[in-house]
Amino acid sequence: MAKGAIFFSLIQAILLTACSEERLPVTQIEHATDSAYAADISRDGQLSVVSSIHHGLTLWDNQKNLVKFQWRVGSEENNAVFITRFSDNGSHVVTASRDEFAVWDTNNGESKGFYKIRQSNIRDIALSNSGRYVLYGLANGVVVHVDLTTGRRLEFLGHTEKINAVDLSANGHYALTGGNDYTAYLWDTRTAQVVHKFTHPSRVTMVELERTGKLAFTADSQKQANVWQIQTGEALSRLRYLARQEVFSSARFVADGQYLLTGSPARQVLLWDVATGKQLQKWHVSPRKNSRPKSAVVYSATLVDQQVITESSAGLLEYWPVNSRIP
Repeated sequence: MAKGAIFFSLIQAILLTACSEERLPVTQIEHATDSAYAADISRDGQLSVVSSIHHGLTLWDNQKNLVKFQWRVGSEENNAVFITRFSDNGSHVVTASRDEFAVWDTNNGESKGFYKIRQSNIRDIALSNSGRYVLYGLANGVVVHVDLTTGRRLEFLGHTEKINAVDLSANGHYALTGGNDYTAYLWDTRTAQVVHKFTHPSRVTMVELERTGKLAFTADSQKQANVWQIQTGEALSRLRYLARQEVFSSARFVADGQYLLTGSPARQVLLWDVATGKQLQKWHVSPRKNSRPKSAVVYSATLVDQQVITESSAGLLEYWPVNSRIP
């Protein structure tokens, strides 16, 4: 899934730019004339949703390279949307600012409603396939699951500190949440009962569920990123960093859970083998021309037909070749 406010190391970004071998994208398309506040790509790569200063919220048809819908939330001059997330099947989008969210139908462009949050600031948000269920995590440590059809609202109070990342199963029945309390929880949204508790040595900053419900990914702010088997709650693998540590700005299971794609706040996109935790390939998204420093946050990445597709804060949709040895 985009995960709240992202802070990154300027020094790391400069070193990556200077020392890494740069590869050019196969295709590059501008989705924002300046930088983007947030962006997401549908799993199949056919759609992108971008929040930017000049264009507000834009839904792109990536196959036709055309704007499909343009949405506005709040005043035209002040777009505050910093999270955009597709449902797993791409049928709906949820967009969020600090204190409100909206759900949109990607087929007809209609809004399913606007919702104001008053108890605390939104830190992350996720959406079920039908657009019926929304899950959001707050700065006060509370996670809220809402049924937009019935109005049912359930609060999960298992965390003791600020929430950093949330994800929701495609059917809306299971949530994975992580926070500053060094803990990630997998829990049932119908009962708020904890299914598994995953502990880390530092703040949990990224969580992701595999679409079939077999795997979960959790990562902290320091040195640990694990893939878990949901059935048993046991670790399947730990990502083997080549650097001293990795900071993730996006994560997605791809190829039926065989691989994990991660993005960083310093342009880097990594493809990992889920079974072993081994890094298989890397790319660096393009910064905007004449930008200083030459960096970009990777907001979203997916794998389709032997190409990695990325959206970044540079406002660019880019397509990258995948090593032919990777099926």
